Amino acid sequence: MTAIAHRAALLHSLADPAEVGLDASYEYHADGLLLVEDGRIQAMGPAAELLPTLPTGTPVIEHPHALITPGFIDTHIHYPQTGMIASYAEQLLDWLDTYTFPTEGAFADPAKAAEVAQVFVGELLRNGTTTALVFGSVHPQSVDAFFEVAERLDLRMIAGKVLMDRNAPDYLQDTAASAYTDSKALIQRWHGKGRLHYAVTPRFAPTSTPEQLEAAGRLLAEHPDVYLHTHLSENLKEIDWVKALFPERANYLDVYDHFQLLGPRSVFAHGIHLCDAECQRLHETGSAVAHCPTSNLFLGSGLFDLERMEAFKVNVGLGTDVGAGTSFSLLQTLGEAYKVQQLRGHRLHPFKSLYLATLGGARALRLDERIGSLAPGHDADFVVLDLKATPLLDFRLQQAKSLEETLFVLTTLGDDRVVRETHAAGRLVHSRDA
Repeated sequence: MTAIAHRAALLHSLADPAEVGLDASYEYHADGLLLVEDGRIQAMGPAAELLPTLPTGTPVIEHPHALITPGFIDTHIHYPQTGMIASYAEQLLDWLDTYTFPTEGAFADPAKAAEVAQVFVGELLRNGTTTALVFGSVHPQSVDAFFEVAERLDLRMIAGKVLMDRNAPDYLQDTAASAYTDSKALIQRWHGKGRLHYAVTPRFAPTSTPEQLEAAGRLLAEHPDVYLHTHLSENLKEIDWVKALFPERANYLDVYDHFQLLGPRSVFAHGIHLCDAECQRLHETGSAVAHCPTSNLFLGSGLFDLERMEAFKVNVGLGTDVGAGTSFSLLQTLGEAYKVQQLRGHRLHPFKSLYLATLGGARALRLDERIGSLAPGHDADFVVLDLKATPLLDFRLQQAKSLEETLFVLTTLGDDRVVRETHAAGRLVHSRDA
């Protein structure tokens, strides 16, 4: 692939602001150059320094009134729920019975799965999301359909077939044995193919028998580089249900721990109502939590304690959690995350927001050597954000006096209209204006 240079303002995270302070947490070039070749970033820095070093004839694409950041990373989302986003909400358990299970039942049809996978991936890219950790349905063909779309576009995506052998409609249940067999076949078919990764995906503890959770642990032991993706402590009634189903376990997380499901590639969605022992265990095992603010507010689940996660040094990524989440946009999701922290008496700084949506998500997925950064050597997954995308955004940013104010305005007023282009492995995969 021919080298191409992109010229615009460049911004990316270097570290977690909670660990290194705000000033050391990011790198910014008001007039920057990003050199891309063979799907990787070859150089980034001030345009004045890099332009004279480019080989003769290197194309330089100018992006006026734009900010380039790493592609956004969504650490928890359900692709079968695309068609039920914005369903009049009840709280979690009733919502599953009323909307989720009937919707996911349709994914027994491969044609339906293929149709929704195409729409779903299109929405991710339109919103600047270049990597996502994705729930399929219980049907193996749902995962095939998603990965087929992602492979064609050379996207770095992670997904898995749902495991669910109790407390769900008969038409959505597998068994411990079939869950193991189907997941193993999907791992062999897709994991490591191109930029694709597999996640063993029990929906949550109440819908898996001990035998199925044991099978999930066996899959992780046999394939140590795959992921574990499930839900944890989203809703108080859910937690009570887990206590009733697993009375011998110390807490909700201990259910997963007992079955050897914690580890550096384990990502637990929500984690709102955790005790100190659970936070400490997440830290000890290198497990991560996906914070899903729009979903948590929409279903009335609770307010995520980000400060506590920072205190226990737990890796945290950001998730849209579509369809309980109400937007594919991580910019809008960050706006809701700010409000959640305000309600907890804590301000979410714009540089922390940038971190959560990019490098923090990459670290939660243990992919920070490949994605989440504009540093040389990383995959060329990046977005071009239009600072004049709407009249209000344009007018408001004319009043901005600092980079952090500009970033905050983007995460408060921004949505899919701000994403002018999305690039994956150096290829243009979405153009708003095309």
